[in-house]
Amino acid sequence: MERKLFSKDFLLVVTGQIISLFGNATVRFALPLYLLNQTGSSALYGAVTACAFIPAILLSPVGGIVADRVNKRNIMVALDFFTAAVITVFSLLMGGVNLVLLMTVTMMLLYGIAGAYQPSVQASIPALVSQDRFMEANSIIGSISSIASLLGPALGGVLYSAWGLKPVLWICVACFFFSAVMELFIRIPSPKQDFGGGIWRMVKEDFSGSVHFIRREQPLVWKLVLVLCGINLFLSSMIIVGLPYMITEVLGLDEALYGFAQGALAAGGLAGGVFAGIFARKLAIGKAGKLLIAGAGCMFPVGIGGYFISSAMAVYTVITVCCFLAMVFATVFSVQVMSFIQAQTPLELVGKVIALVLTVSMCAQPLGNALYGVLFEICQGQEFMVILLGGAVSLGIALGAGNLFRELSE
Repeated sequence: MERKLFSKDFLLVVTGQIISLFGNATVRFALPLYLLNQTGSSALYGAVTACAFIPAILLSPVGGIVADRVNKRNIMVALDFFTAAVITVFSLLMGGVNLVLLMTVTMMLLYGIAGAYQPSVQASIPALVSQDRFMEANSIIGSISSIASLLGPALGGVLYSAWGLKPVLWICVACFFFSAVMELFIRIPSPKQDFGGGIWRMVKEDFSGSVHFIRREQPLVWKLVLVLCGINLFLSSMIIVGLPYMITEVLGLDEALYGFAQGALAAGGLAGGVFAGIFARKLAIGKAGKLLIAGAGCMFPVGIGGYFISSAMAVYTVITVCCFLAMVFATVFSVQVMSFIQAQTPLELVGKVIALVLTVSMCAQPLGNALYGVLFEICQGQEFMVILLGGAVSLGIALGAGNLFRELSE
């Protein structure tokens, strides 16, 4: 039976995502920036953000397994309450313990929660909407993430610049608490599955089943995951580490301007999500490679502009515009890929398979963060050469994946 897109439960999922993702975007903006401002070290910044991704990688497959066996609503509620508690503890301990240790542990917990949380959201879509609406539903969830990422860093940058870190953190605590309360009213169909044999046996069997499904029954999806690893390693990591370092340390601009640049990234994600939703029925997976090429190409004006433009504000404008465009292309690409995987996967496996895809593709993220942290520190005075190098390698990966996307379309 076909389910309408904007059912009460899907609207509640969307509303809960708005509030939760707003807090998530704000806290992920404020904490690393505070560390960078206090230490001035891109290598330390890259190392801490790299460590933060490790729990996300480890917990994402567990989140997918649990999402297929436990009510997805309960997972979202519990993790939002736990996130509020983690930020509260950080606020109370800040100033009383070693900052680097406290920041590392807190970031690892927050990213680990996000890794366990996201498979539940993605796995709830096939349970709430019909298959012909997957692209539209994913574009809505993606747009919500972009709106939150647009408002979170912008407001966080203003508040952080004016009042410091603590007011930002208490706003985030309120966001996660209210999101958890909102999600209590969601009803998501959740077929009961057997937990017999012990938790570790269940995890092993479910993980093996998802690996077998992708490698044997959908081998092209496995190749697609490897492409995502390459893009995360050379393009996503460069933006995550490079954007705050270039704006606040190299260009010497205010933290609020970094917040607006983060907002531009989110605005690009929003524009891409809206575009994907409007043209959902016309977007074929075979065209996804062109989006990657366009996204990688956006890094070349940044690298070239840094050498030939003397004004810091002009360079900042080029960075902001190019990051906006890169996010437009990246978001449309992400919606296409996620919808394709959801459509190819049986409902009882979708949580595990999505978690596996996210886990493997994220494995490159900590390595890339650490790599760019070191590169920016070594190449002081030549930071824009690092941008050009990352863009060139990402472009090569996108061009090399052209045949894969044509095979997927067939």
